[in-house]
Amino acid sequence: MQAVCATITGINRLLFILAAAIIFAVVPMLLYEVVARYAFDAPTVWAMEASTLVFGPHFLLAGPYLLHLRGHVAVDIFSEKAQGPTRRALDVFACLVIAVFAGVFAVVSWPLAVNAYALGETSFSAWNPPIWWLKFIVPFSFAMLFLQALAEAAMTILAPSGEEGARS
Repeated sequence: MQAVCATITGINRLLFILAAAIIFAVVPMLLYEVVARYAFDAPTVWAMEASTLVFGPHFLLAGPYLLHLRGHVAVDIFSEKAQGPTRRALDVFACLVIAVFAGVFAVVSWPLAVNAYALGETSFSAWNPPIWWLKFIVPFSFAMLFLQALAEAAMTILAPSGEEGARS
């Protein structure tokens, strides 16, 4: 079980690194747009939209590993003061709530992505790039969040009983 959890976390870590690298594409796009617009009075049709389209996958792909790092905003007014088995039970419960949430979103967003592909969906802007392929990142990211939440719950359960915050 630990190997499965480590594999899920490893895949999500790679996606996290990829998401972090995506931001290096956004900055030059916006810089090009600013220079083209203000220095040459020749704004682009594509730069602002492309940066927006790239930024979506940036935060979606980073989310599952961020759960592992405990980087999400947490309302932990109960679990902060809890210790031992109570703390572990609250951590497992939180992971299961996240898993249900992510699972529902993955299932609901899948038909929307398939429909976007079937229609050959585009952005309907002046540039009008195809965006159907981006819609598949939503169910994929939520599926990975679902798996990571289950892995975190399993690792919390499997951790030695004296260990606080079983995630590493």
